[in-house]
Amino acid sequence: MLFDSHSHTEFSGDSEMKAKDAVAAAQRLGLGLVFTEHLDLDYPGDIDFTFNPDAYWQTYEPLRGSQLRLGVEVGMQLSTCDRSRSFTEWLPFDLVIGAIHMVDGQDIYYKEAYGDLSKDEFYHKYYQSMADNVRAHTFIDVLAHIDYIARYAPYDDPEIAYGSFSDDIDEVLRAVVETDTVLELNTRRLGSRRSLKELAPVYARYRELGGRCVTLGSDAHTADAIGAHFAAAWDFAEALGLQVVTFCGRLPESCQK
Repeated sequence: MLFDSHSHTEFSGDSEMKAKDAVAAAQRLGLGLVFTEHLDLDYPGDIDFTFNPDAYWQTYEPLRGSQLRLGVEVGMQLSTCDRSRSFTEWLPFDLVIGAIHMVDGQDIYYKEAYGDLSKDEFYHKYYQSMADNVRAHTFIDVLAHIDYIARYAPYDDPEIAYGSFSDDIDEVLRAVVETDTVLELNTRRLGSRRSLKELAPVYARYRELGGRCVTLGSDAHTADAIGAHFAAAWDFAEALGLQVVTFCGRLPESCQK
């Protein structure tokens, strides 16, 4: 079965998706699903990006099985690494995703985080932070959305542009491979041909450096977003010789279309 390995229910501070709606949507599409609720410790804004792990497990463990797995998405910061590690050891999660949502303690969803820095300057900081955090967060299974910044950066052309940032992106990819972390192919932006074009050399380079597997994740916060652009993502991975996997009990398992 093919799994959507990145989704958020109402246990995430920015989502109101009900588990029953998420599971029903996945079943209609013939997909398995992994809930990966947000854990962003020391978040500077008003939203609480933490959740009670015991309540999470008590609520969803009865639903857990061959078609639903339970995970967490850790917002990586060097200052919170040890506390995040302890959180992931609290329960037998199926999957732990690591992500960069903040740079220098500021949420890059907001344009104020970018200050007066040029795209070159800020993207260098973003990728450097990502590489450093992957190496520090040795407990993550998957690195989420390497292209997350392209969703929100306030530049005229926010695309990640491998040709312009190859050294920085290569450092991230080396960190992923060296730590035996799997790279996610986040499908949220794959409806755009431009995004596919920009991502192709990134994932081809991942393959060249020794990466062999990817997870597919919609990053869904609503039921209608589950499995978005999965056909394109599967073809993309297959063309680059990358195996699509998901995780169960922190161990990778192959997915089938």
